[in-house]
Amino acid sequence: MSTGTAVPPPAVAPRTGAARRVRRLGPGRPLPLTRAWGPLLLLAAWSAASATGALDPHTLSAPWTVVTTTADLLADGRLQSNLLASLTRSALALVAGVGLGTALALAAGLNRWGEALLDGPIQVKRAIPSLALIPLAILWLGIGEPMKVTVIALGVLVPVYLTTHAALRGVDARFVELAETLGLTRREFVTRIALPGALPGFFTGLRMGVTVSWLGLVVVEQINATSGIGYLMTQARTYGQTDVIVVGLVVYALLGLLSDAAVRAAEGRALSWRRSLAG
Repeated sequence: MSTGTAVPPPAVAPRTGAARRVRRLGPGRPLPLTRAWGPLLLLAAWSAASATGALDPHTLSAPWTVVTTTADLLADGRLQSNLLASLTRSALALVAGVGLGTALALAAGLNRWGEALLDGPIQVKRAIPSLALIPLAILWLGIGEPMKVTVIALGVLVPVYLTTHAALRGVDARFVELAETLGLTRREFVTRIALPGALPGFFTGLRMGVTVSWLGLVVVEQINATSGIGYLMTQARTYGQTDVIVVGLVVYALLGLLSDAAVRAAEGRALSWRRSLAG
């Protein structure tokens, strides 16, 4: 039988510090200079192993030896001249590969006959590593610059084609319906909707292509080359100069990082409209 007396709520025990602590399942906030911690740790371990004698200098030269060698190569001009040769090869191959890959992606992505004729052969090329074509490229083009540029360009072509073609084919059907409702011509649809919508895919392929160009350059420059960072490393291998080899590896790494950063900056500028739409 109810007495009409209000029953007070049960007392809630105060939360302890452990109870108040939020359980974090994710990785948490990124640390400052996140990407630098790994390389710095490797550099510290390398320096410590070299200083204590645990690392034989004939196996891997000490960091300070590599720095001294870099200064010597800069002083006599060998590093600059070979770097220029490598940059020239990579730039020619990158322009050719990106241009051809984009053209093929447009032809296959915007036309059903183009896709029927082009997509199959490029998928076959995708399954064949570009470096596996070197023997055939030597037979066809010799061992000079055309062979080196062609092999690198074929490697660049594939990722640019694949990502751009997928972006063109993945245009939202709602945009197609909107274009039809507005009465846009096919040319207007391509220039105003399809191509801007494919830009993110193109830049993804471009970043991959830039990486592929440096990977291919490392190999082709060691095939009867007379200049380039790879040639410098091959000569150093002949004479057992591990310090020069490490300098070449560092140069390749820096070229890859800087070129990727440049593409990302260009992507940010070209796709700034996406941030504006997102608010």
